[in-house]
Order: sequence, then C-alpha cells, then structure tokens
Amino acid sequence: MLNLKILGNKVQKYILTNIAAKIPELVLKGSPFNEIKNIDIIEQIESKSRCRSKLPSWYNTPGILYPNKLNIEQCSSEKTAYYKSTLVSGENLIDITAGFGVDSFYFSKKIKNILSCELDEKLSKISEHNFKTLNTKNIRTKALNGLNFLKKTETIFDWIYIDPSRRGQNNEKKIFIKDCNPDISKHLNLFFEHSQNILIKLSPMVDIQALLKDVSNSKEIHIVAVKNEVKEILVVLKKGFSSETTIKAINLSSEQPNFEFKISNEKKVVLSYKPPEKYLYEPNLAVIKAGAFKILASKFKIGKLGPNTHLYTSSKIKNKFPGKIYNIKDVIPYNKRNLNKIIKGIKANIKSRNFPKSVNEIKEQYKLIDGGDIYLFFTSVYLNRVLLVCTKI
Repeated sequence: MLNLKILGNKVQKYILTNIAAKIPELVLKGSPFNEIKNIDIIEQIESKSRCRSKLPSWYNTPGILYPNKLNIEQCSSEKTAYYKSTLVSGENLIDITAGFGVDSFYFSKKIKNILSCELDEKLSKISEHNFKTLNTKNIRTKALNGLNFLKKTETIFDWIYIDPSRRGQNNEKKIFIKDCNPDISKHLNLFFEHSQNILIKLSPMVDIQALLKDVSNSKEIHIVAVKNEVKEILVVLKKGFSSETTIKAINLSSEQPNFEFKISNEKKVVLSYKPPEKYLYEPNLAVIKAGAFKILASKFKIGKLGPNTHLYTSSKIKNKFPGKIYNIKDVIPYNKRNLNKIIKGIKANIKSRNFPKSVNEIKEQYKLIDGGDIYLFFTSVYLNRVLLVCTKI
C-alpha cells in the first residue's frame, strides 16, 4: 500500500529539489532510488507542488505523504476549509467523504472528536499518517463508505459533513446534486436520524434555485469565493427548519464585506434603472452567483444600469460595497467607427458586461493592450450600448 521509504531524508530532499522540474524530464531520468518506483516519486512531486499555495501547512510540514494530483485538485483549500470550520461546533462530527482530509483537519480545531471516513483505503491511510504528522490527535480515520457506516451505527453526531463526489464514471464533472455520489436528496432522512445539523459542500457551478428545490431544511447557503473566484457552495441543513433560506455571499482574502439576503426580499424590490453617474459599482462574483441583483441596489441606495446589466451607479460614493468601485471619467455611446479613433491601441483593463462581444473579441477589434490604470467597461445602459471609461477608487 504505502511505501514509507519515500519519507527518507534523501528522497524528500530529491522531491523538494525537483518541485519545479519538468515532469517529462523526470520520467526520462528514472528513479535514483532502488527501492522506490519513479512513478511514486513523480506523484509526490506533482501533488506537493500543487499544495504550495493551496495547502501551505501541508507543503511546509516535513514528512507529509501526498496522494495523486486529482485528489489534491478536488480537496478544499486551507482558506475554504477554515471558513467551513467556523460554521460548526459541538462534541462530535462525522466526515463521510473525507478524501485527503483537509476539511476533517480544520473541523478538528473546532470540534472535540472527528470521525473521518474515506472509501479509498490508500487515501485513508495517507490522511491518517498526515494527521499524526500534523500533530492532530482528535481525528479517527476509517477506510470505509461513510454512508454505509451511518446506516449501521446508532451514534448521534452534532454534525454530519458531506462532500459528495462530483465525477462520473468517465471522470466527467457533475453539477446537479442528484447526479453526485452520494445523492444527498435521497438520504436526508438517514442523515437527520443521526444529526440535527448537516453541512454539504457542492460545486461552484450548482444552480441555487434548483438546489433549494432538491434539498429541504436548508437554513443557509454560503457562496464562498477566494479573491473573487467562486470556489464552492456550502449548504447548512437544520432538522425541522422550515423558514426561508438565508443566502450568504462570502469573498475570502478580500477586504470586501460579506453580503446576505433572502430570495423573497430580492423578488419584492422594484427598481427604476439609472444612467451612469459619478461612480460605478461592480459586485464581486460571490454576490453575482448568489443572485443579489435588485436588493443590492436597494440596500446601498445605488442605481442599476439595466435589468440584465449587473453594474450600479451613484452620484455620491457608497462605502462597504461588496465589490469594486470606480470613478466614471467618460460615457461614450458605442459606435465602432468613433471608438476606433478614441481607443484603438491604448493600454487598458477591459470588461464586458451584458455586451455582445467578449473581452478577447474587443481586444482584437481595437488592438488593445492589457494593463494600466484605465478600465473600459463595454456594457448596456438599459437599451443602449455604451463604453464607460473608468479609474479604480
């Protein structure tokens, strides 16, 4: 199963020395160690290199074992795992789909006893070794199907955590909750027999409206982004909860505030749309994914440029906005000939919002160069296409 000789000092030094090496070159060189296969060394190098920024605690701890790179790609980052840990509390939690164990590790900092279940025996053994190496003593690992374990046990947990597999038999990505393994919607009664609280991690591509239909007792949905890239959707289920779900847009590694709302309040808002004024507001992608369009304008008392243009404006600056704020320097009606004279070949940051051309198409058409302090928003103000020339606040 596990070749622990790979943890020897000379092997570990070789792995670290070649962490940025080209894999095809290492394949041709072969293994410099008689008792370790080259494929095993390369697996460690590929996976460890992916952990430098994603899992720095693992990367910087000597003696860590790594699984194949796909397991690293699928696991949570430390930032998102830490955020998940802030949502739970109590004495015991079961992670029924533990994978590489990153979430189990962070849950162990908030909950007294963690049961970490992983069907893949080798992956479970790797996690067990790493938990000891990371000096974590309150995680018990089991190499088994966590769903089957729940069917047999009588234990009641404070929390059940589920990160269902989102890959099909041919490694294709699955988005809908009913296509994941396990299908959580089929097993809710079982989960609630063993806990009052369930936390689910889902693909950032999942449809929020479909999710609410598929899963009952949803107390909260957290759209979690890191540096404005949505990484995962978290669902908090509470047994017996029948009120309306709270949607929370979270942007980690950012000074931007979080934003929360209820869908019924979004639907109630009636807006009149405004032309660009002095300031332009661009919501972060967690807010966009959450669908907080009209309520954002209502809460911050800012105008929306159009029904399908998720950009906002005001004459006076509104601080604590969950996104970026720009000064509008000019509003130019979109006309190909006129724009050729004005912007052709300049250096700028290009944005396309509710506009028929993509950023790449716009760059090619006007021979634009990336960078600089100017931001060009190609967008639609109600029914009219315009170019907004902006600088960042």
